Amino acid sequence: MMFRKIFLFVFSILISVSCHTATENKIPVVGFLDLLQDETLANAKKGFFVALKEHGFSPADKTLEIIYRNAQNDQPVLLQSCDYMISKNVDLIASNPTLSTITAVQKTKTIPVFMMVSPRPDLAKLTDANGKAPANLFGVYETLEYIDTSVMLIRQVFPSIKKIGTIFNQSEPQSVDALQRIEMTCKSFGIELEKLPVNNSSETQLVVEALLNKKIEAFFALPDNTVFSSMELIVRSCDRAGIPVFTSEEGLVKRGAIAAFGADMYAWGHQAGEQAAQFLATKSTSGLKPEIVQVRRRVYNPEKAGKFGATFGSGFIAVQ
Repeated sequence: MMFRKIFLFVFSILISVSCHTATENKIPVVGFLDLLQDETLANAKKGFFVALKEHGFSPADKTLEIIYRNAQNDQPVLLQSCDYMISKNVDLIASNPTLSTITAVQKTKTIPVFMMVSPRPDLAKLTDANGKAPANLFGVYETLEYIDTSVMLIRQVFPSIKKIGTIFNQSEPQSVDALQRIEMTCKSFGIELEKLPVNNSSETQLVVEALLNKKIEAFFALPDNTVFSSMELIVRSCDRAGIPVFTSEEGLVKRGAIAAFGADMYAWGHQAGEQAAQFLATKSTSGLKPEIVQVRRRVYNPEKAGKFGATFGSGFIAVQ
């Protein structure tokens, strides 16, 4: 009888220690919610996971599990992907870009969401009546002030330009907000803006051709997912018409735009990853909050600069 009591006592201690160790050694699970397959957005994703690895969280080392879903720009798939991550009780959701962020914070109020390539929460219509962002929203955002500098960039490179054109997706909040900002900026600079709506990438070529028929002198690629997925097509059409493409996204310069002032996508994702790594290390969101993107640069494409006879000073970085 005494032996049985001792055995049960030792067994209970072993079970307790085992459970405690298993809890302590639980590998964190990160859900990465991507809206679409896109080279520009992929740079942000890369930066995010590099930051995690730098802080000791990597699938290769078995210190991190990743659940990755790409919605391929399909809203129902995006919703299902987010639901799946929530059902798996991931430790955090990384959202890239805006629509992924909006979906994540609408779907969960408890799992921390670390955004990237997304606007400030109020611009994304994610704040409450008191102007407060969701308590579980963290990561890195952008404001619209960069649009002003981007338009000034066009005038700086081609001072005689009087008319620029752009396309926008009416269903994307960040695209509509950016459009409103560029309209205001163009008006202040005395530049005429031609704009046409586009609903999806299958319409892009026809819409861009219609815009070119309006005799625009430059095209501005807004931060729009339809633009991201159609960039090569846009550039080809504009190149044929002899129209330079400007943008606010560095990644789009590598894909054929002539110049940009805007956030470095890799650095944007890395900055969000730094926050996520802090959360995984401490298991606490204390001290974390949404913050503005830190790295913006003026960049240009040397090949396109040569094609359009443009020169760029020492304040610009060549990318190709």
